[in-house]
Amino acid sequence: MSQLEIIIGSQMGGTEYVAEQLSDLMEDQGISCTLHEQPDLKDMKMEAAWLICTSTHGAGDYPDNLQPFVEDLNALTNLDNIRFAIIGIGDSSYDTYNYAAKNIEQLLLSKQAQPLLPRLEIDILGEDLPEDTAERWLPELLKHL
Repeated sequence: MSQLEIIIGSQMGGTEYVAEQLSDLMEDQGISCTLHEQPDLKDMKMEAAWLICTSTHGAGDYPDNLQPFVEDLNALTNLDNIRFAIIGIGDSSYDTYNYAAKNIEQLLLSKQAQPLLPRLEIDILGEDLPEDTAERWLPELLKHL
């Protein structure tokens, strides 16, 4: 059975819906998922793949609940054992659209972490619910786990 750490960065709670729905769907596929609403690096299984689902807050900032996790990542020098995927959820009417997702991806890459597939960016101004967009993307992630 594969294992996935789902790291949630959410200021208002909307990103949690996406993460929870994906977790349920992956559990149905035999993938063990752990949701981290208050992510703490010492609680992460480093041998598991990571899925980071984050919104952007303010002027391109990380959500409050994700900031301590990012600080801990910054303190590390090498994450070459980490495989990851990222979902950014944002509003494209802002010029800081999905900055948190872009920035955490660059941080992980700078620490030699390995991306499983390209970052998914979900625009809340789109016609579909963010959960529906993420669900359509899920088969791509499953191919890489």
